Amino acid sequence: MTARHFLLDTDLTSSEQAALLDLADQLKATRRQRGSGLRPLDGRSVALIFEKPSTRTRLSFDVAVAELGGHPIVIDSASTQLGRGETIEDTAAVLSRYVDAIVIRTFEQSRVERMAAAATVPVVNALSDHAHPCQALADLQTIRELRGRLAGLTLAYLGDGNNVAHSLMLAGALAGMRVHVASPPGYEPIGQVVRQANEIGAVTGGEALVMHDAHEAAADADVLYTDVWASMGQDGESETRALVFQPYRLDEKAVEAAQPDAIVMHCLPAHRDVEISAGVLDGPRSVVFDQAENRLHAQKALLSFLLGESVAGVGTR
Repeated sequence: MTARHFLLDTDLTSSEQAALLDLADQLKATRRQRGSGLRPLDGRSVALIFEKPSTRTRLSFDVAVAELGGHPIVIDSASTQLGRGETIEDTAAVLSRYVDAIVIRTFEQSRVERMAAAATVPVVNALSDHAHPCQALADLQTIRELRGRLAGLTLAYLGDGNNVAHSLMLAGALAGMRVHVASPPGYEPIGQVVRQANEIGAVTGGEALVMHDAHEAAADADVLYTDVWASMGQDGESETRALVFQPYRLDEKAVEAAQPDAIVMHCLPAHRDVEISAGVLDGPRSVVFDQAENRLHAQKALLSFLLGESVAGVGTR
């Protein structure tokens, strides 16, 4: 059987996405109930490769694999042959002989794709410069559990049109959401992603819209979202970006423009009073720690699905 990978949000259909969110909710609800835990990864091992620093991704995947009954093997590329120039293809071929799945957090999307092309086990994109699909799954779970639905809701993302923005557009479109991204000129999401999200939205009722006015994007939004202005590898641009992105700060004015019950999201780590005001991040609308927790539950559902377990209505592939 050909391995099923999760490299982009669009590697799931709309129905599969909804079923995974259902399973994630079930896993969250039963996590602390004695004797009720599902352990579909008993006797299995998962390699977790980190070529970028990580807190939430590393811990959530490590715990997810363990709670599903598997053995997580955390790999720091700097201390392996990957850090000395061994090809991603050779690494994938070897790991496929040892483990049942590979999770990789890396730089170029091409590295994730090359890993998947050479592997005979499922490969999961735990973050690349192009997309952050595992984050988006957890975000959708958080929105749905707090708002009761996804279809028809408007998410306004203020800031850099980066990997998180890309995944929110694609995953949101699959769920029938309207995702409005407000970025400075020259920092927008790439056109290919916007077009693909709108092609999906034409079927699901979703929408992806790029804007340059943060207040316009935030107006009547159900969800307000932001991320850091300078991602890993962009440290040299921090001062310039801090000036360019000032009008896109998620602050009290943005919250006032949104719906009265709008929730505030940030994938963390956050810089208070930079891309988001401290009062908003730590205020009553903020659900950032619910987001962080749901990384665990969404990823447990994803791993169960990719490894062929028929659990809670999510069929084997």
